[in-house]
Amino acid sequence: MKFGLMSGASMHGVSVDSIVELARRAEGAGFDTLWMAHIRSIDAIAALGVAGRETSRIELGTAVTPTYPRHPMAMAQQALTTAQLSGNRFVLGIGLSHKLVVEGMLGMSYAQPARHMREYLKILRPLLRGEMVNFDGEEFRVANLQVAVPGVSDVPVVVAALGEHMLRLSGRLADGTSTWMTGPRTIAEHIVKHLLPAAAAAGRPAPRIIGGYPIVLTKDVAAARAVIGKTLEIYGQLPSYRAMLDREGYGGPADLALVGDEATLRREIGRIRDSGVTDFNAAISDTDAGAFARTFEFLAAVKGEFA
Repeated sequence: MKFGLMSGASMHGVSVDSIVELARRAEGAGFDTLWMAHIRSIDAIAALGVAGRETSRIELGTAVTPTYPRHPMAMAQQALTTAQLSGNRFVLGIGLSHKLVVEGMLGMSYAQPARHMREYLKILRPLLRGEMVNFDGEEFRVANLQVAVPGVSDVPVVVAALGEHMLRLSGRLADGTSTWMTGPRTIAEHIVKHLLPAAAAAGRPAPRIIGGYPIVLTKDVAAARAVIGKTLEIYGQLPSYRAMLDREGYGGPADLALVGDEATLRREIGRIRDSGVTDFNAAISDTDAGAFARTFEFLAAVKGEFA
């Protein structure tokens, strides 16, 4: 199982400089990946392009960039540019976002999200391979679209898929899924169950399952969970995440979080690995003074145990 770090999950804005510094630090500590959430702050794809110029080994990915505000052509150009900047170490994570955002904030229709993603992928994937695209769908109609970026022949794509239909779609058309607010039992009994057979039936390689989890090494479990519950409260209210928390029997994000001493965290990370997660994506919760640093050091020290 690969070990990665996640930035931006708390909904607080970050700077490009801080992303570059975290990427350098994670690479130096031997982490496999750095994932960046895309919220209403700096653009995640662009920020990771800068980080790609300043690093040499670590894989960089979005978790995730919403599709509705970006035409597939614009998304492809951004992704290919960042792939070039990073020496082909970029993974494009995309997602639908939420009805609250798409309709309530952007004023766009969220009536057919699965159809939107299916058509989006059918245009995006060949564009990322440099192919000419002609597509006449219900959500998108494009003609003679093509983009070529020197030194880049393709960009891996993972989809934030949680529902059955989206998981099957991701198995057929993408390289895996990026999950959030999804416990290990739900990964094993729901995500794996629908994603892997769809990929196999389509003749595609085994898909990645990138599991994002809040985590903190601490002796004061109750206080840490209280901070996490407040910081990540919104995620427990969004329908798609709420459904995953309900499947696991969790009241909210604080229940999902990995919180405790070294033995506790080792045990919980082991459960996640055994569930079928291929990439552990650690969103370190800075719940108290020194929490980020000690959790970072712990993860750097134990990642080899779960390879």
